[in-house]
Amino acid sequence: MPDSKEYCVILATCANKEDAEKLACLLVESRLAACVQIMGVTSFYEWDGAVNKDDEQLLLIKAKSVHYDEIEEFISQNHRYDVPEIIQIPITDGSDAYLKWIAAVSK
Repeated sequence: MPDSKEYCVILATCANKEDAEKLACLLVESRLAACVQIMGVTSFYEWDGAVNKDDEQLLLIKAKSVHYDEIEEFISQNHRYDVPEIIQIPITDGSDAYLKWIAAVSK
């Protein structure tokens, strides 16, 4: 049985689907992430003293926790935002089969 604490979901947003798909593909190809799902979201946030509303693409990145720092750096270097959203959420429990799959396809 894998230890679920070894895995995480990382949230990141991109301005458009093309940027999101590029990041997702690079993360999976590099084996930093086992899976990346992309979905459209509407974000409300404050930036430069004004409230903004933007349509964005949310990436749900499934990975080994040990790779978080490398994934954060990778996203930061390949992102067009000055301050991209990069948030790690630990997995506290999950399907053994799914967690074993993450381990198998990640470096």
